[in-house]
Amino acid sequence: MASKLDQLRQMTVVVADTGDMEAVARFRPIDCTTNPTIVLKALDTPAFAPAMEEAVAWGRAQAGDRAAVAGAVADRLAISVGYELSRLVPGRVSTEVDASLSFNTAASVAKAREIIAAYAARGVGRERILIKLASTWEGIRAAEILQAEGIDCNMTLLFNRAQAVACADAKAFLISPFVGRILDWHKKAAGRDFTAEEDPGVRSVREIYGYYKSRGIATIVMAASFRNTGEIEALAGCDRLTIAPALLDALSKDEGALERVLSPETAPSTALIGPADLVAHGLVGETAERFDVTRPLDEPLFRWVMNEDPMATEKLAEGIRLFARDLSALHETVLRRLEG
Repeated sequence: MASKLDQLRQMTVVVADTGDMEAVARFRPIDCTTNPTIVLKALDTPAFAPAMEEAVAWGRAQAGDRAAVAGAVADRLAISVGYELSRLVPGRVSTEVDASLSFNTAASVAKAREIIAAYAARGVGRERILIKLASTWEGIRAAEILQAEGIDCNMTLLFNRAQAVACADAKAFLISPFVGRILDWHKKAAGRDFTAEEDPGVRSVREIYGYYKSRGIATIVMAASFRNTGEIEALAGCDRLTIAPALLDALSKDEGALERVLSPETAPSTALIGPADLVAHGLVGETAERFDVTRPLDEPLFRWVMNEDPMATEKLAEGIRLFARDLSALHETVLRRLEG
């Protein structure tokens, strides 16, 4: 029998959550996704030594504040990693906007345009790139602007139904619900493990998938951040799944049967935002009863629904901090090389 990885490829687009060139070449994903953590790890490998040398040499030739130059070199290295990955995969490479810009719409849009221009200078068109933005209200507004310009966006750090609805309203190309991080929070809060079927992260993705498919929403659902193969199998059939090499390897060695769980034809119709949310927000009576779940989600209701979800609030803030920390570490690594 074919491996579970090969069976999964028949129903889901498999994306590699890594900058490991050897792993990408071995598992042959359609797309690749990167973030500052992945870029940091990639730069420690021999494959990217030439890219580091080139970027540092370029940086030493630049004038101005050294911290600003280090930031520019870090940006150049992120593009180098993405460029090399684009040569290995037939689809798209996701490249992340600085986490420090997660609450600044205008700066996020400007940085995204810079990323697209940097790839274009290396001969990689925008149709091969996804701009990763944190699913804050401001990040979603940036995606709305960029999508209107033909720049496709991958909305990351998504933990809550309000984020999913707002991303669909903005016509984001793709969302990345973080399955494993949702599970982490609930395991800690409940003090117990969860089966794949009761896994809160799995259930969240299934609800979002049902909402999108039952309403004909074109935004792609790409579940991410898996802790085990059980979560992946429980979402077989999802539009895309971005999977780390260790789990890709485990799936490639398992020849058991893999059943399709999600499909557009059988997706249940779900209402992620409804009258109960307005009642909780203080909008009661006729207003709540006549609430139209198809209308765009406004900022006050978005923030209210997020505020009512401690898991999403905490994990979004934590995710932004972690990505910002790794970006800072990347800048420090570059600065040491420049000064060395």
